Amino acid sequence: MATAFVFPVDEYIERIRLSRWPRPNEAGLRALHRAQFFTIPFENLDIQLGRSIPLGPEMLIDKLIQRPRGGYCFELNGLMGLALEAFGFECRPLLARVHLESPPSGRTHQVNLVNLDGRPWVMDVGFGGGGPRAPLRLEDGAVEEDAGFSYRIVSREPWGFMMQTREGGTWKDSYSLDMSLATPADIRVGNHFTSTSPDSPFTRARIVSLPVSRGRISLRDFTLTEISDGVVSTSVVAPGIAYMRTLKDRFGLQLNAAYEDLKEITCG
Repeated sequence: MATAFVFPVDEYIERIRLSRWPRPNEAGLRALHRAQFFTIPFENLDIQLGRSIPLGPEMLIDKLIQRPRGGYCFELNGLMGLALEAFGFECRPLLARVHLESPPSGRTHQVNLVNLDGRPWVMDVGFGGGGPRAPLRLEDGAVEEDAGFSYRIVSREPWGFMMQTREGGTWKDSYSLDMSLATPADIRVGNHFTSTSPDSPFTRARIVSLPVSRGRISLRDFTLTEISDGVVSTSVVAPGIAYMRTLKDRFGLQLNAAYEDLKEITCG
């Protein structure tokens, strides 16, 4: 008989540096979002290595908590979904369309829908460093601001709801979603396409990103971009050992065991 999966609450709490169990209310939701978002980086290194991206609970725990590594939306929000359930939140996954280019993508971005006292919230810790830094109420006109970054939800036909990010004085579309049911099969299809298709941005560039208190840091191939209080600086990271050290020191990625595999994508 197969052993029932039990979410490792204590390991997860330690991994995201949360001091106490979050209660299933708004304060707990915000604490949980911030803790995971600021500690587990967005990264697509396995996709760049041509590896499959398994989404089973045990695989997510092994990669994101125990090794520890980062992941992309299906992994990061998959882990968050497991945590939300473990802490007593009512939640389910949704699939969104990314609008960073025109036309928008298919439903290739996973988020979590959380119901708090009859009100829906979007919980998204998997859109990279530029993603929302707090949960968003899924209501027309809802706005969240943090450290000079602003996000809002607006009703937009025919897409349902649009999550927007403010850049300068302009609101720019990030992704759209509605309340449609996302089945495990839907998620497997989205994950497969996004991690393998030559049309996916994640098969074309190596991306690592992590928010920091006043901004974010991102590594795209060998270009390191740092944003702090609206000031943007860039530098080039040397391949090989210097690149591996940047992954560890700036993003907290422990990759030494995979160095032989990673040499092919970190040495230029």
